[in-house]
Amino acid sequence: MTLEEKLSLLDETFEADEGTVKADMLLSDIDEYDSMTKLSLIVMMDEQFGVKLTSQMVRNFKTVQDILDLMK
Repeated sequence: MTLEEKLSLLDETFEADEGTVKADMLLSDIDEYDSMTKLSLIVMMDEQFGVKLTSQMVRNFKTVQDILDLMK
């Protein structure tokens, strides 16, 4: 999966406009990144990448790149 495809998947997961989410963005700067989005992220990462995120892992994310680093 390309970087663009991963970012598009995050746009969808965050319910953000297409092309909104960028790798260098701080998650705290993304209005759509709330508790429901975090739950959606946990589900998406498990279904799409087989990555089991814990709530602690999600709390430790600071940037979009932190999430992208786990999308393999």
